[in-house]
Amino acid sequence: MHLRRAGVAVGLGSAISAAVAAPPAFPASGNGIWYTQPGRDFDFWADDWLPVGNGYLAAMVNGQAAQEVTQLNIESLWSGGPFQDPTYNGGNKAASDQATVAQEMQVIRQAIFQSPNGTIDSASTSGGPLSIGSYVGAGYLLATLDLSGGFSDFVRWLDLDAAVQRTSWTQGNASFFRETFCSHPTQACVQRINTTDASTLPALTYAYSVDAESGIPIPTVSCFDNSTLQITGTASSPGMAFEILARVSASGTNASIVCAPTGTNNATISVSGASDAFITWVGGTDYDADAGDAVHSFSFKGADPHDALVALIEPATASATTYDGALAAHIADYAGLITKFELDLGQTPDFATPTDQLHDAYQTDVGNPYLEWLLFNFGRYLLAGSARGTLPANLQGKWAKDDSNPWSADYHSNINIQMNYWFAELTGMDVVTPLFDYFEKTWAPRGALTAQYLYNISEGWVTHNEIFGHTGMKGGGNTASWADYPESNAWMMLHVWDHFDFTQDSDWFKAQGWPLLKSVAQFHLQKLVPDERFNDSTLVVNPCNSPEQVPITLGCAHAQQLIWQLFNAIDKGFAISGDTDTAFLDEVRAKREQMDKGIHIGSWGQLQEWKVDMDSPTDTHRHLSHLVGLYPGYAVSGYNATVQATAENYTHDEVIAAATTSLIHRGNGTGPDADSGWEKVWRAACWAQLQNATEFYHELTYALERNFAPNLFSLYSQGEGAIFQIDANFGFPAALLNGLIQVPDVATTGDIYTVFILPALPSNWPSGSIKNARLRGGISIEFSWAPAPQGLTSLKVSAESFAARRRVRFVHKGQTIKEITTSPGMSVNLV
Repeated sequence: MHLRRAGVAVGLGSAISAAVAAPPAFPASGNGIWYTQPGRDFDFWADDWLPVGNGYLAAMVNGQAAQEVTQLNIESLWSGGPFQDPTYNGGNKAASDQATVAQEMQVIRQAIFQSPNGTIDSASTSGGPLSIGSYVGAGYLLATLDLSGGFSDFVRWLDLDAAVQRTSWTQGNASFFRETFCSHPTQACVQRINTTDASTLPALTYAYSVDAESGIPIPTVSCFDNSTLQITGTASSPGMAFEILARVSASGTNASIVCAPTGTNNATISVSGASDAFITWVGGTDYDADAGDAVHSFSFKGADPHDALVALIEPATASATTYDGALAAHIADYAGLITKFELDLGQTPDFATPTDQLHDAYQTDVGNPYLEWLLFNFGRYLLAGSARGTLPANLQGKWAKDDSNPWSADYHSNINIQMNYWFAELTGMDVVTPLFDYFEKTWAPRGALTAQYLYNISEGWVTHNEIFGHTGMKGGGNTASWADYPESNAWMMLHVWDHFDFTQDSDWFKAQGWPLLKSVAQFHLQKLVPDERFNDSTLVVNPCNSPEQVPITLGCAHAQQLIWQLFNAIDKGFAISGDTDTAFLDEVRAKREQMDKGIHIGSWGQLQEWKVDMDSPTDTHRHLSHLVGLYPGYAVSGYNATVQATAENYTHDEVIAAATTSLIHRGNGTGPDADSGWEKVWRAACWAQLQNATEFYHELTYALERNFAPNLFSLYSQGEGAIFQIDANFGFPAALLNGLIQVPDVATTGDIYTVFILPALPSNWPSGSIKNARLRGGISIEFSWAPAPQGLTSLKVSAESFAARRRVRFVHKGQTIKEITTSPGMSVNLV
């Protein structure tokens, strides 16, 4: 079975009569994206195809008529690593090298301390073979109807209320309706085809192909039974094994389903006489997250997935009547995750203009609240569809094709994986535990060896900026700008702390959250060293790189701010943890007091990126690493001279002014080093944090116009073959929310938590509302606003039965609305 080249019919203008309005089944809320033409061919996978997913599986649907092409993903299907290279060791040095490396590291530190300009040129400390591989596509499912000729009334759409992709069209005197979804409760994906006029379907054939997945070893396709395809293969050769079971069900008096071999190692399923048919598929690999430790030789090798897949497919396809029940259960599950939180930007749904036309007409600063609202909801949809599996959302969520993807579609931890989860807690999306499981099972075991062999540190663990059990520095030569990043674990621990702070889930915190926090803090306690360059009695990191800048130096602001915030989380969480190790707590408090806090104002009024004043006012680098304490952190935005004392005795206003200067000089996210969406939405979030509505909205809309595809995927580049990178799909909702509500953390439990309402409201959103935003301490908030002079029209604060007692101040337009002490079960209207 060969793929018909998707998009051929689109090129024949007479072949398609497009719908002129959103279809009748389109959500009445307007919460969906729709198109009047099928998706184009594989080169436009990132621009046109529509995603579905449940965390375990993902798929991209082309939206063709006679032949639907569905590209498949299995979340753990990776090439490289121990499955492909038996010498793979996570990028670590050998245990026998520990003493030598410790001496080399000390030489590097002294070279930096004694350097005339506080920098050195190279700090290569990479270890074993790279062999990290890539997240890999799992092939294509082809559903082919025996139809020919032109078709009319074509429309395809993604229902963001139901998490279902749908296509309808008329062809050959019949009308057809197809829908595809991936169910989290069943861990299966389903695609259904029927005719809306109750006639019999044309002959229907299901097949599987890897023809379009370049580089994937050819799998074996066989008949598991008379209605089920069994696909078995590997991600590479040699490599991780995978299996897909795809079972067809059909209804109709004369319905017939036959699976038959077609040549060597191939098979297809033919359906005839059916009025309705659907295919359900499940997939898995022999990856096992629990086998990523020394006991299992860091193999990540698990059992053959076959028995587990049979256990999934049997109940999911027990009878042909299960489809409606499966769909209803899927929609209910998705709604339970997504609908409690609500956002209204005063948008007016547009049922007359397809989404690609809305996208093409969109302009920076002019904006379109409806499209902005859709992109916000689309980000939540993608997180729901990619983050709830065994593994966290990767650099492409869970949607990727071919045997090699940009940056391996890995787990970059110097902004990208963090940005994936920025809005999860605030919107009440409980999808983060796979992320923490990943830290515990994949990073921590091998990372403990990296701490020992690379840094001569016997407690805790560390990772750097890379992937899938690769905790050592990646790359050889002078790659420190992106490989030297041992503070990645500290940044990720702030997500651990935030999850507890927002949910107040003390059982989880004691079992998983606190052990993660403590082990990372133990590492950084030993890694901080006295500053022998400035000799100011502070503790600094050395060597360090500000991601992903070139200078190898000491006291990088990014590192110092993150470690300070990590130590604060330890101090705040100790009483809840049940830990009795007071010596550890005392050491955290002492070194937190002594460490450089990463706040220095430089020669041209900037917030310094390094302790050495060497920032260039023309540096428009994509990363805002030294502003991590502005957003998403609080070391800058919440600067407090009492607890962050510096020799210069800066005031809060001076620090904010310096951060503003740095942000201005960093540019709009189109520097010579990159032109990506994630750098623009990070800038938008920072401008919102500075309560600058004009710059916030400018940057947000600039990102939408420049870095999002017609299918609303975020793009790292432009043009045919553009690179899909999902982080801006997640960063956009976070940045948008930061213009409407801010809930920054604080340094100590005695501090008053301040909630900023509408801190950077753009004029394009004159009215709107937020319902059930989750705040720190287990409380929630809802509020609404109207055009001036009304402004804020309502504000209600509620607390769960498990909420903490905290002093909270609510601020609007620089004025305190009210200061309250929260208590469990409370509910109060403040406006």
